[in-house]
Parts: sequence; C-alpha cells; structure tokens
Amino acid sequence: MQAILALEDGRIFLGTGYGAPGECQGEVVFNTSLTGYQEIATDPSYAGQIVVLTNPQIGNYGTNQADNESAKPYIEGLIVRELSLTSSNWRSEQVTDEYMERYSVPVLSDIDTRALVRHLRTHGVMRGVMSTDVSNPEALVQKARSIPKMDGMDLARVVSTQSIYTFDENDPRNEAGDSLLSLGISQDAPQFHVVAYDFGIKMNILRMLVREGCRVTVVPAETSGEDVQAMKPDGVFLSNGPGDPEPVDYAVRAIRKFLGRVPVFGICLGHQLTGLALGGKTYKLKFGHHGGNHPVRNNITGKVEITAHNHNFAVDPDSINANEVELTHVDLNDNTLEGLRHKSLPLFSVQYHPEAAPGPHDSNYLFRDFRKMMEEWKG
Repeated sequence: MQAILALEDGRIFLGTGYGAPGECQGEVVFNTSLTGYQEIATDPSYAGQIVVLTNPQIGNYGTNQADNESAKPYIEGLIVRELSLTSSNWRSEQVTDEYMERYSVPVLSDIDTRALVRHLRTHGVMRGVMSTDVSNPEALVQKARSIPKMDGMDLARVVSTQSIYTFDENDPRNEAGDSLLSLGISQDAPQFHVVAYDFGIKMNILRMLVREGCRVTVVPAETSGEDVQAMKPDGVFLSNGPGDPEPVDYAVRAIRKFLGRVPVFGICLGHQLTGLALGGKTYKLKFGHHGGNHPVRNNITGKVEITAHNHNFAVDPDSINANEVELTHVDLNDNTLEGLRHKSLPLFSVQYHPEAAPGPHDSNYLFRDFRKMMEEWKG
C-alpha cells in the first residue's frame, strides 16, 4: 500500500506503507544508530514523535520480547529507507512488519531518508503526519500545522507508571522475561535501596541499577519529595523521559526537597530536571540528539566517550552557578552540556544514556560512580 509523510512546511515524501495502516502524527526526528530499532521504538522518551532511522535497512534481524525497553513501542510512527520483510537471526520471534502492526505503529518505507534527514538538519525538527491515505497531501500538511508543539508539553506524567513497584526478574513489567542471572546480574542480596522516578524509564536502566547491588523501587513521576524520603532510600535515581522539562515542575520541587539529604543520579530528562532544580534553565535544540555515536568529552578525565543520546532539550551551561556546580561532560559535536556534578552535595547527572540499549558501553562506569557515592554516604 502507498503511504505518505507530510511536513508542516509543505514538504511531501511518498513511499510504501507497512506496519499498521491508517494515520499517525507527531514531531519528526531522526536517529543515527546502526542497530537497535526495537529498543528505539520502545523507548518512552520518543512519545509523541515519528522517528526516521538513517541506517538504510531496518528489520533484518526481526524482533523479540527480550529487546523491549518498555512494555510497548512509544513512537508514533517509523520511517525507513528499506524495511526487511524477513528476519535472519536466531533470537527473532516476529518479523518487524508484524511487530509494528501488532502494536499499531505505522511504518513508511521506500523514501529517500537521506534527503529527509538533511531537510530536518537544515530546517530543524518539525511536525508531520504519516498516512496511508495519499489522496489529499495538502490536507495532511494543514493537519501537521495544527499539531500541538512539544514545547511546553508535559509527557512524563503520560508515560509514567501509575503505581509504585519493585523491579526484579519476576516483575511483570520486565517484559523481556529474562532472568537477571542470564543477563550477568548478581543475585546476591542488594546492598542499597534506590528509589527510581519513572519519567519514562528504560528497562536497561533498572537492570544496570540491580547489577550494582540495588533494590529498586520505581515510583510515579508525580511522587512528592516527602514521600520519597519516607521510603528511606540510600539513593534516588531520576530517569529519562519525553517532552519539555520545564512543565514538569512537580519533579523539580521534589528534587529540591531531598537535595543534599540523599545521593542523586539523573539521566536525560532527569539531568534537565536536575539543572532546573539547581536554578538553571533549559532550551530546545534545533534537531536534537538521537543516536548511538555521539562523542562526549569527560572534562574530569579528559577522555572522550562514544555515547547514546535521545534528547530534544538541553541545560544552558551559562545558567548554572559555577561556584556550586562543576560541568563534567560536553558534546564535541555542538558543545552541548552533557553532564554536571555538585561540588558539595551528593549529586550528579548526565544528558546522554550510559545504559545505552542500543549503543556503546563507554559510560557504564557512571552506575559504579553512583554506587560509590551511596557507599560513601552510608559510611
């Protein structure tokens, strides 16, 4: 079947539709990862977005439950150069076309994704509509222009868990169904109790925390700082998530409540909320960072880490009090602030994704740093 992408500026891309028939809409972004399309699709940070993958062939190794980063895909739609209708991998349980149809995700294939990505890089991310009804492109352009902008939109409360739960290998939210032992995660009694805010948390973050000897209690995005302190955690984790950080003011208030009272580690949206809690400001990037190959310099060690990114907003480094906060990481592509650490309080955060999934493992050490911080705090 034919399918179409209509952008708000009038640009049209006509191709072939797969996955779920029908229509979807959202902010169109591109991801430069070479692998990991299923993990990308199930990352809640992509809520409200249509994702363009730059790797030319997608779907060739199929899909399986173990690679889900959440219970379902959160992308609105998927755009690829070529969708493989067969899978060639022993782990595959379902071909990608059927997987996307199962979860009602439309796929647009057979378009010039290179031209689309260059267009988005030049003009910035923009709203778009994908549809299998190609009869009236101009109507789709007008519809794209009417889509609410993500600026000022709180999506964290939309994707967050609605109830408190403890993550372990048997938890029904662990859709992968893998035992933690099979993933190389220690089964020893946990040394630390970590409360993890779910603003759109990825499964591999939870696994990484468990790997560092943590019992993880996951709480909804709107949980108050007082309620978290009542759980007597050894550390608090602030997760990744979608949307604009500034409307998530309830989380900023919560962070300020336990700041200095317990070690804190933030990733992605959690980093942005940390910056706001410290009195900083955030801003929206032209086309965001989405991919598994971004070079980030660690200002403390001088080393360069190749990292996984998925964010549209960033913390303004000039808004951070340099007397209190050290700027620890910077993106070498555009000098975006990628990490900070408080000079006197047990607090650090990074904009990128040290848990990857998909992506490199250069930054796994940050989970060990969090464990060491909790050890020192308890000691």
